[in-house]
Amino acid sequence: MSCTTILVGKSASYDGSTIIARDDDSGSGRYDPKRFVAVAPSDQPRHYRSVLSHVEIDLPDDPCRYSIVPNVLPNRGVLAEAGANEHNVAMSATETISVNERVAAADPFVELVPAVGEPGKDGYEPEQPGGIGEEDIITLVLPYVKTAREGVLRLGELLETYGTYESNGVIISDVDEIWYVETIGGHHWIARRVPDDCYATIPNQLGIDDFDLSDAFGEQLEYLCSADLREFIADHHLDRAMRRISQGAGFAADGSVPQSDRFNPRTVFGDSTPRDHIYNTPRAWYMQRHLNPSEDWDSPAARYAPSSDDIPWCRVPENKVTIEDVDFLLASHFEDTPYDPYGTLGTPESRHRYRPIGVNRTGHMVAIQLRPYAPACSRAIMWISYGSGPFTTAAPFYANVTDTPAYLRDTTPEVSTDNLYWTNRLIAVIADAHWFDTVNAIGAFRERTRTFGHRLVEETDAAIESGRFDDGVDGNGDGRLDGDGTLDGRPASAVLGESNDRMADFLRKHASKLLNDVLYTASNHMNNSFAMSDRWN
Repeated sequence: MSCTTILVGKSASYDGSTIIARDDDSGSGRYDPKRFVAVAPSDQPRHYRSVLSHVEIDLPDDPCRYSIVPNVLPNRGVLAEAGANEHNVAMSATETISVNERVAAADPFVELVPAVGEPGKDGYEPEQPGGIGEEDIITLVLPYVKTAREGVLRLGELLETYGTYESNGVIISDVDEIWYVETIGGHHWIARRVPDDCYATIPNQLGIDDFDLSDAFGEQLEYLCSADLREFIADHHLDRAMRRISQGAGFAADGSVPQSDRFNPRTVFGDSTPRDHIYNTPRAWYMQRHLNPSEDWDSPAARYAPSSDDIPWCRVPENKVTIEDVDFLLASHFEDTPYDPYGTLGTPESRHRYRPIGVNRTGHMVAIQLRPYAPACSRAIMWISYGSGPFTTAAPFYANVTDTPAYLRDTTPEVSTDNLYWTNRLIAVIADAHWFDTVNAIGAFRERTRTFGHRLVEETDAAIESGRFDDGVDGNGDGRLDGDGTLDGRPASAVLGESNDRMADFLRKHASKLLNDVLYTASNHMNNSFAMSDRWN
């Protein structure tokens, strides 16, 4: 399994933004090049066919523009992974999760069944398409919704209609709300709204740990789900909670026990194995250890340990969460613990005991920040990094653009220093073996990049808010009517595009310098190095 997710509610973030962020990690032994592209309405298909499952879906004829960070290679479909549309709805898809065998048996996954034989001959059985999956979800949802809640409902309808062939967690946000959707078997789903004052952590496990059916089938303030979820749980005996019921009381005529409307989805739908304690739970433990540091996380008496199965899905942080927190956590490798593979604490065994968050096969990290104080035309910022997190950093790019910088857009399938993805991959693979010799140069690059990025965003915001540019809504870039109804110059999207180009130019210059520095350092440590002075040292 791959990917790690952190979600930050608007009252828990440093500036009132909603922030959704996810590492997109390739499967073991595979490395997927990434690119950053803007999709125009004319480029959006009207009839969609999945590469992996062959499911075919007719799409509405009114898509909006959106920006995504998909795979370069088309062999497994679009795999848009993370994006934001012009209505400031953001998505990240997907966080790979799992359900228990009872759920999978009750609602089987909708998998592609290849054709048998040849058409027209005896015994021929036509192909049966599979459902939707990670390849498809953003392409099928993001261009057609104006709020996060609309996105959840559209995704839910697609899951109920076409099914899915895999278990996934999907994040959908707008400036007010963050929703997290988990697929339950082939056709069912649940969704919970992240509380505004909380962050949520998801490390490749079914994560939602509290669900209220009365709200999901009532006001739907915090919970949403598939239409028959209550019956699905009852009919297949999925509720494992032990409830104390007086003898002879509370039983239906058929002898069944009434189901509680409040339950823990991890217990009902999820699974837990010893492998989770190596691969999954330590990541949630470390993220929450960082954001709630005053608690006891390390002593034998600690409430939560790396192997705890009951680490909360969401909680209130001790301090407001910043972009730097998110970037650090999704690049982290258990720093300051005995489990850091680059550290000096612990033992050789402990330093490789758990799967780090920032792994070698991370394709990208994208944190999407939707800012309530910014005009609608420049509200969405996508903080993007390519490659293994410990060796790079996230940089800000405006989402509401018609094109993206070539340095991030034109990633090649083969290695090339003409694009950011491969430059970062080269830096990582060279620096990995020389951590202590290169960590200062990498740290300096991270600080310079984020400082420049924050300053660039402030400058660009000021330009947009000056009112000199047309935001496509009322003729004025700052959202105020300009009186005579005329346009105020160039589109705001052009200004945002220029800002993105400046960020890309900065990355090209400084990532190239970092590559040069780590290559020089590593060259000096090659095993076949020799100088005459070495003979007498």
